Amino acid sequence: MGLRPPPDMLAPLLQAWQEPQRHYHTLQHLDECLALAQGLPTTPERPGELLLALWFHDAVYSPRAHDNEARSADWAVRVLTAAGADPQVCHRVQHLILATAHVAPATEGAPTRAVHPDQDWLLDIDLAILGAHPERFAEYNRQVRAEYRWVPAPLYRHKRRQVLAGFLARPRLYATDHFHGRLEVAARSNLQAALA
Repeated sequence: MGLRPPPDMLAPLLQAWQEPQRHYHTLQHLDECLALAQGLPTTPERPGELLLALWFHDAVYSPRAHDNEARSADWAVRVLTAAGADPQVCHRVQHLILATAHVAPATEGAPTRAVHPDQDWLLDIDLAILGAHPERFAEYNRQVRAEYRWVPAPLYRHKRRQVLAGFLARPRLYATDHFHGRLEVAARSNLQAALA
């Protein structure tokens, strides 16, 4: 991509991923995502943009906020602009990050229109935790609860059930055949166990 990252870019980014309010959205999640990206069976169409989106997709995270993805995308665009990125690269990375809000299609079963050719890879990587080994999935659930420790337990359980049931209701959790084949059954099993 021919970019020259600002010399002071990495330290604040790594620091952000280690903020004290984070328990799941940490370097562990970033490491897991990057490892999955490195193990893809085919090369993404724009691998550099996919990796940039992974690095920044949860760069801003506050469990009380509703604009984390937008603020993370803005940060990525600022860094990419300072690095001399083409505006189209900035636009595509921004849209990748915004997609990690995981908004379900308006009509159940309706296909979503990917703005970026690697959007399905990114979203599947981000949701791969749902298909993790049961022990890791249980740890993930504890980590998410810790991020929302300020929410009263009954309300948290109700809202969390809604989120997990929403994922389970999707006709297909993973868009790519790779992740669908590897993780769909395990993810559905984990979600059903969490909702039981």
